[in-house]
Order: sequence, then structure tokens, then C-alpha cells
Amino acid sequence: MAETSGRKLIVEVCNAKNLMPKDGQGTASAYAMVDFDGQRRRTKTKQRDLNPEWDEKLEFLVHDIESMGSQILEINIYNDKKNSGKRSTFLGKVKIPGSTFVKAEPENTLVYFPLEKRSVFSQIKGELGLKIYYIDEDPPAAAAADDKKPAAEEKPPEKPKEEENKQEEEQEIKPAEEDKPKEEANKPAEDKPTVAPESAPKTDEATSAVAAPPPEVENPPIAYSEKSNHQDKVVERSTDVEMDLQQLARDRNRSAYDLVDRMPFLFVKVVKAKRADATTNPSASLYAKLVIGTHSIKTKTQSSNKDWDQVFAFDKEGLNSTSLEVSVWAEEEIKKEGEEAPTRAETSLGMVSFDLQEVPKRVPPDSPLAPQWYTLDSEKSPGNDVMLTVWIGTQADEAFQEAWQSDSGGLIPETRAKVYLSPKLWYLRVTVIQSQDLQLGSGSEASKKVRNPELYVKAHFGAQLFKTSRTSVGSTLSSSSNPTWNEDLVFVAAEPFEPYMTVTVEDISNGQSVGHTKLHVPSVEKRTDDRAEPKSRWFNLIGDEARPYAGRIHLRVCLEGGYHVLDEAAHVTSDVRAAAKQLAKPPIGLLEVGIRGATNLLPVKVKNGMRGSTDTYVVAKYGPKWVRTRTIMDRFNPRWNEQYTWDVYDPCTVLTIGVFDNGRYRQPEPEKDIRIGKIRVRLSTLDMNRVYMNSYSLTVLLPGGARKMGEIEIAVRFSCSSWLSVVQAYSTPMLPRMHYVRPMGPAQQDILRHTAMKIVTARLGRSEPPLGQEVVQFMLDSDTHVWSMRRSKANWFRVVACLSRVATLARWMDGIRTWRHTPTTVLMHALLVAVVLCPHLILPTVFMYVFLILLVRLRYRHRVPANMDPLISYVDAVSTDELDEELDGFPSTRPADTIRIRYDRLRALGGRAQTLLGDVAAQGERVEALFNWRDPRATGIFVVFCFLASLVFYVVPFKVFVLGSGFYYLRHPRFRHDMPSISTNFFRRLPSLSDQIM
Repeated sequence: MAETSGRKLIVEVCNAKNLMPKDGQGTASAYAMVDFDGQRRRTKTKQRDLNPEWDEKLEFLVHDIESMGSQILEINIYNDKKNSGKRSTFLGKVKIPGSTFVKAEPENTLVYFPLEKRSVFSQIKGELGLKIYYIDEDPPAAAAADDKKPAAEEKPPEKPKEEENKQEEEQEIKPAEEDKPKEEANKPAEDKPTVAPESAPKTDEATSAVAAPPPEVENPPIAYSEKSNHQDKVVERSTDVEMDLQQLARDRNRSAYDLVDRMPFLFVKVVKAKRADATTNPSASLYAKLVIGTHSIKTKTQSSNKDWDQVFAFDKEGLNSTSLEVSVWAEEEIKKEGEEAPTRAETSLGMVSFDLQEVPKRVPPDSPLAPQWYTLDSEKSPGNDVMLTVWIGTQADEAFQEAWQSDSGGLIPETRAKVYLSPKLWYLRVTVIQSQDLQLGSGSEASKKVRNPELYVKAHFGAQLFKTSRTSVGSTLSSSSNPTWNEDLVFVAAEPFEPYMTVTVEDISNGQSVGHTKLHVPSVEKRTDDRAEPKSRWFNLIGDEARPYAGRIHLRVCLEGGYHVLDEAAHVTSDVRAAAKQLAKPPIGLLEVGIRGATNLLPVKVKNGMRGSTDTYVVAKYGPKWVRTRTIMDRFNPRWNEQYTWDVYDPCTVLTIGVFDNGRYRQPEPEKDIRIGKIRVRLSTLDMNRVYMNSYSLTVLLPGGARKMGEIEIAVRFSCSSWLSVVQAYSTPMLPRMHYVRPMGPAQQDILRHTAMKIVTARLGRSEPPLGQEVVQFMLDSDTHVWSMRRSKANWFRVVACLSRVATLARWMDGIRTWRHTPTTVLMHALLVAVVLCPHLILPTVFMYVFLILLVRLRYRHRVPANMDPLISYVDAVSTDELDEELDGFPSTRPADTIRIRYDRLRALGGRAQTLLGDVAAQGERVEALFNWRDPRATGIFVVFCFLASLVFYVVPFKVFVLGSGFYYLRHPRFRHDMPSISTNFFRRLPSLSDQIM
């Protein structure tokens, strides 16, 4: 298969940084060993260099293109000790999944990967810079290969040289196994993993001998040997990773519907009809009618020489008859005498009936039933046939998704189950450096009178507009004014990118544009980290017709692939991966969600002006993947029983599920979808490989208050093949590296997040069928930045609840020191003496105490994943006016009197917050006043106290002081008084800056 795939993987080993010195002299002689798909390559050895630069290009054949994503590229760095006769020492390794490989581009990005440890006790540090991409080539013809083979065999002088190089490479690899135990090295050959067959290295060898020029034979493929322990070790490690990936694949293919109930459906596939006399009115149109009790449906009308090929799925529980009748009808145009226009008449060609109790059952993966010809029973036109097939199946049947469905309104596009993908988002950074040769003196006479004009740069990309700060230049008559900004403007860009960004230099003095330029965004350079600074360029500014050249501007533009573009609220994020594909990591698990059904839903609209109704569907969002179930029409207890899967890259993420009433299917006047409720499931609260099947209440906020709309039943399973990979995820940063080495401010992140939300909303709204704006905004929590009295109260009481633990501890200590329970206070005296006499037992005792407490609390932990809590949300503790304020849009659309009342209420609340902040600031200012002599008498007293305390602590041992202070604190109430202590009185008398505020 290697000869026919035509794909090559190119690995450019560029450099390494900050390697661990391993030669005993503070340096290292590093070389890289690269393994992929049973092939191995080696770089040169860079002598005594902790920051080696190889800049070598290694090629690998991709044997199977389809399985490339599951392959693992492994690079091991070793310290070469061949000259000293010792074993090569391990410097680190990098494992890269094949799913991150990208196609060759004109300028492939250099990506730095941190070196990983081989074991927990390995001392590894540093980074490895790589460029990894693949190229697709036309597979060589067989004849050409035959012609080249004899030519390669006619070079006997080069063969010994190759063998000599191979022997040298094998000698270098052999000592490279530093950490491998001796007993593992002495294992018999049959206990070791099976290595690649010898034919693959020979093919690579021949390819290298023919294609590579003679000077490049210094990096040939290293031949495999059955005696090579190092090769067995590499194969064993690669096999472990591939087994993990295969385990995830088996979990995905375990069963498509094992978390939901199988719903029986009656499937009828009508293919075509055949008339006995085909010459009779060949222009007539035919259609088939299916009747089951009160259910009746027609196929599309086709000419007699065309097929229908339609599938109908009837919910078996909703059928009210035990027989199926299929009839075929012909529509013909009949022109009667005396009538100008012909009239259309329908003629029955016959009918065939099926007993539903005799219909066969089909369960995938059985092959589909073959349609058969059935003769139509008709007295007027006998001999007509229809081709169809009937079977009993479930929603797992492959024909279900494209079939006409009785419970979702038929073939309405807006009611079908769909999967949506959010657009891939990037940060577009534009650094405005400076401008030159600005033509400022060619404007109007008014502009010439301005001595120091102020300029700023405005960048416009799509609906986003950002400006730099203003800067002043010298005389307007000078054409060499070079204003400098050195500011970054960051935009959100979605693939496929919009073609152009417009950068304009504006003169604030006269409100006119100096000039503008356009940047082609798809050709902008991409980078993955801050090590490679993108190149800056000069762009000519275009003015008006009279000024085709208005100067030039110096810009640095790049697409930031090292960031994760947040497109949802930070506390419910479901994806933290970087935008660049090269930085992607393999999934650590699989999330499976079964959307089973809902119960006791309330009506949200009126149907036919008489009774309440609801047409519900469910939207689930995790990462960039959105799923939407089919819409169950006019049922208060709908059953979807649909199951979906997601790859999990981080366990500390959140799954969001929302329930909506469909109003967009009503044509030609579609309405907005109505929100019914929403739940969230945090993956970190789930046990691995366990099924959670629970019902959650659906609560929605309305102007009249919170209202329970019903319950939804879902099943969730978080599967993971490696428990260690999940534990390791807790030690890694939540966001990619660029968020920490080059962070953005909170205000800028908030602006970019809401911009990303708008882009995702607009893109999903352009799908077919569209995912409504109100649905996307409700799922992304796009209104969390808007003021809400209810949320403010909820957050305040959350802080109070956290501080209440401290208050409880303080009350417990106060009970001990006031001798409310005498035995407890006596025990505390004994504990104080033990701590003072044996201080080395403090930390072990504290951690053992915490360990025992956590073990006891394990029995009482929540077994069901928590849902949104109306009690914590304080939905019942706010007035209707406060709820109406929360549901009001931005800007407000309420009357002026209502807004004035709300503003006064907000002012009162802000006044209390203002007082609280002032009291907190006053405490810190009193401490500062103690050291800056604002109150000379108070500071003088403190100076004398510090001098005396130094003498006392010099004489008195510290243990005695701690013991005496503890006994004094725990003294009996008989020796106490009710007034504040001296230290408290002294601190409260210190001055603050409150008296200096106007």
C-alpha cells in the first residue's frame, strides 16, 4: 500500500531550546530520533550545545491515508556518548497525533513542543521546534518502478557505503536505551512486540537510494533488527498509544443507541409503479397513497417513467389500525367537448394491503430489505404493479434520518434533526507601528491653519471597528511627519475569512481621512506562539482622486493560532483548545449523551385558536459541535431517544442542553423559537465509564417570575480509556500557552468574547435550516454582562456563604475561649501544650485531619450531577419589576418613569457598595498611617512597643511566648472584661484618608 498511497509526511527538525545538561560538564550533545508508522529517521549530533539547531528535513511514507489520523509521530532526544563508549542518555520526547498534521503551505509554521518525561523521576526540560506537514504526490507507475530497479542495482560501489552508515547508526542507537532494565533487555524475542516486516525498510532504502542525491546519504533510514532492544521499546510505546486511540474508537462504535430506548417505527419504502398498458396516456402523473387508519400520506407526484424512491416512518405507538393500504393513483388531463381548458382527473390503478402483524422486523446491522413487486388489486385496471418494501425498525435504522417521519411533521426541513459546527475562530492582531510621508498639507485652508494636528488609525474588519489612541505631529506643512503609535488592535476572524481589512489614518483636527489601505486577510501569516515574531511591512496609503499617494504606514499583521477564542461565558466553557491545528492534543475521552424525552411540558402557544400546544426540540452544545433533535409535534410528553457523541479534550468543561418550542416551521410567517428551559452538566462531576440517567426540571424566567415548564430526561456517560490522562489534565493550564505569556486585559477579553458570540450567532443563522439567534444566545449565555439585580443578590449571598464557614469557625473558637463547654476548652489547653512542645507534628496532624474529614464526606457526596438551582439563583427572592429589568433588552425600551425608578434603586445599592469599599480602604490606610508618621504620637507609641518587644523576644523563648499567648487567649471569663482590647482601641484611633475625600 506504500507504493500506491502517494502521500509523504515531512518532519523538519529545526531546533531545541534549554535542554537539560547530561554530559557532566554542563552541556549536551543532542540528536533526535524520529519514529512514524514503522519507519525511523535520525538527525546529526550537535556537539556540546544546549540550544542545538539541526534544520533537517526528514521524510516518511504514509502507508494508509485513512489511518494517518490514528498514527503517532514520536521524537526522542538523546545525548550522544558514542565517543566515550557509554550509553546515550535521554533528554526528552514529544508525541504528536496524526490528526494534527496539516497540508503543506508556502510558509509552514514553526511550532515548539515541550519535552515530556519518560517516567515520573526523569529530569527533563526544554522545548523542541518542529515543522510538520504532508504532501500528496501522484503514485509512481509500475513501469517506471521496474525501470529504476535495475538502475539501482547497477551501483555496487554505493552499497557498502550504505551498509557502513547503517552499522554506524545501529551502534549509535544501541547505547541510547538508558532507562531500560536489564531483565527487559534480555527477554526472548518471542516476548517482544512484533516489529515491522523487513520489506518496509527495504522499500524505504530503495526509495532513498534512487530519489536522494549522493551528498544526502548521511541521514538514511535506520534498518530494523530483531536484536534491537531500543526498537522494541519504541514499538511498544507506540503500540500503547495506538491501543488507547483504538479503545476510544471502540467506545464510539460500541452501540449507537445504548443510552436510549429503541422506538419501533413502521417503515414503508415506495420505489416505483408499473402500469399494465404503458402506452395508455404516457404523460399521466402517478403518485402513491399510504393509509393506516386515520393516517394518510401521499408520495410526490412523478411521471410514469420516474421513480418515487421515498421512505415513510410511522411511529408504531401512534398507529390506530392493524393494516396498511397502499394505492396508486394517476392524474390525467381530460378535455371535454365544449370546454377550452382541460380538467384534471384522478384514476385509481389499484391497491395492495398489508397486515401489520405479519410485517418483518429488521435490526441493524442487517442489510436493507430488497423491495418487491406487488400486484395492485383493481377491477377497472388490472395488471398494475407497485414496487415497495415494508418492515418494522427503530430510530437506529439508516433510513430513518431521511425518511418522512410521522411524529415530526413529515419532511419539513425546520423539524429535522441536524448537527451544526461553529466556525473556527482566530484572533487577528494588527500592530500599528508608525506612518511616514503623510500628505497633511494638501487639504483645505482650514486644515493648514492647524499647527499640531492629531491623528489616529482606524481598522475596519467586517462589523468590527477599533481605533488607536491619538498622537500629535509637528507642522502640517512638513511632509516628513512620522507619527508613532506601537499599539495592537485585536479582531476576531472566522474561517472562511472575509477577504479584506481596511486600515485608515484619520485626522481628528478636520474630521477627514488622510488615506487608507486594504489588507488581504486570507494571505496573512499565521503563528502559534510568541517566539516567532511576524514580519512587519509598509503599506501605501491611498487618498482621494487628487492624492493617489497619501503616504505609507508600517504594520505587523498576523493570525494568532496560539489562543483559544472564547465564544461563550467563561464559567460554562466547553472547549479550551488553541485555534492552530498544530497545537491540538489527542482526546482523553468520549462524551455520550442520550436525549430520551420530556414529561409534563406546559403549553406555550395556542393551536387553531382553541387549545394549548407545544412543538419541542432539544439543542445540545459541547465544543464547536451543536446537535439539534427532531421536533416532536403537539405532544406534552415527547420522546426523542436520540444519542450523540463528542470527543473530550479537557474534563473541566461543561455540557449545555436547552429545550425550545419550534416556531420557525410555520410558513410563510415563521415565529421565533420559545425557550422552555436549560440544564448544564459539568464533566468533572461525573465518574468515568458510568451511565447517569436522570430527570432534570426545566425552569425559565418570565416577567411574572420563575416558572417550571416540565422535566427532561437525559442519559450521560463519560468514557475514558486512560485514568492517568484525566488526572494529568488537572496539572496542565486551563487555556493555551499564549494566554499566559501574552495575556489580554479583562476588558479586551470581554469585548472579543461578545464579538465572537455575534459571529457564531450569525454563522449558525445562515445554516439550512437556521439555528435561530434567540437559541444561540440562550445557549451561550450572551447576556451575562448585563446588569441584573437577581444575579447581584445571588453573587452576594455566594460570598456570604463562603465567609459563613469562617464565621462558624470564629464562633467555635469563641465558645472555646469563653468556656461554654469546659471539657472542650481543657482539651484545647492540652492540644496547645502538645503543639508547642512538638511543633514537628503540626503539619502531619493537619493533613491527616483533612484526609479523614474528606473520607467521611465521600459517603455523603452527590451521586446525581447537579443542575441549575433556583434556590441559589434567587429566582423567587426578587420582585416582578426586577425580573422585568433583567429581561429588558440593551438599550432599554421601557418608559422613562420606569427607568428613573430603576436608576434610583441602583443608586441606593451603589451607595451601600460605596460605603463598604470605603470601610475596607480605611483599614488598609490605618496600617499605612502607622508607618508613615501621619499620627506622630500613635507611631511613637508603636516604636516604643517594637523596641520593648524586641528585648522581650530576645530574652523569652518563642515556645514560652506561644504557650503564654495561648493560655491568655483561652483564659476563663472570670478574668475578662466586656470592653474592647487595648490593641483594638489603638488601631481604631489611627487616621485614614476618609477625611480628605471631598
